[in-house]
Amino acid sequence: MEPWSRDLAGRLDEHVLESAALRDNPLGDPHLRPLWVYVPPAYDAEPERRLPAIYVLQGMTGQLDMWRNRSAFRPTVLELVDRLFAEEGCPPALIVFVDAWTSVGGSQFLDSPGTGRYHTYLCDEVVPFVDARYRTLADAAHRGIAGKSSGGYGAMVTPMLRPDLFGGLASHAGDALFELCYLPDFREAARALRDAYGGSYERFWEDFRSRPAFTKPTDFPLVNTWAMAACYSAREDGSVELPFEPDTGMLRPEVWERWLAWDPVRMARRCADALRGLRAVYLDAGSKDEFFLDLGAEAFRRELE
Repeated sequence: MEPWSRDLAGRLDEHVLESAALRDNPLGDPHLRPLWVYVPPAYDAEPERRLPAIYVLQGMTGQLDMWRNRSAFRPTVLELVDRLFAEEGCPPALIVFVDAWTSVGGSQFLDSPGTGRYHTYLCDEVVPFVDARYRTLADAAHRGIAGKSSGGYGAMVTPMLRPDLFGGLASHAGDALFELCYLPDFREAARALRDAYGGSYERFWEDFRSRPAFTKPTDFPLVNTWAMAACYSAREDGSVELPFEPDTGMLRPEVWERWLAWDPVRMARRCADALRGLRAVYLDAGSKDEFFLDLGAEAFRRELE
């Protein structure tokens, strides 16, 4: 342990999964994926006891290592989790940290011809792996999912698609109400493509990968918009279709509608039965969230009424 680290009362098991779902994915990203499982002290102390499991999803551009990043004078996320179970009386649970990063920045935890089968990976490979190797309470009533930003999006969407697997969700500033959280980036992306890259995303990516990432003010809207298009509006051959004209920024309504079909606010109406079956839903977002995800959380909440 480093001198500033805190010994865990529980333990962190680090696995590598060989994913059939992600093999030969369209981006050529690894199909060998890290998977972390935090095991609370009660698991080893009570060897006959079965525990619930909470699956944790990271945000856009996030990878598993982020959960043990250290800031000055603050514990890591893993240390905070450990403290909850070891010192603060939280009922024990396994915490499963899932990697779904892609080389365009993320996957939104969906199946897409533009990125790969990350929803299938999570639901049909990660969950069975955990249930087979740990003493879990292996039913939806004892399985939850949580995340922040794009991970919060995944936490909202996954139980709507697979209510047989997940019985509760927690979304921290999850992507929702797409006209507020995504549309403003389109104008920035279109202008940057026109002025700096001749309307070509390929030229942008070549420039972006040749220098330190996110060192130009238009990097984020360009990366985020392309990544979301790869998740929401890729063609069957894997090519990405933007929801706007790159030279003018004008919306392509038919493509934008494909994005909106994946908006949790719109999905809630179609998936009302799945949502009614959840044991718990927790939503939060900062009241000054830069992507107005507080409004998205409120819109999603209203759809639950």
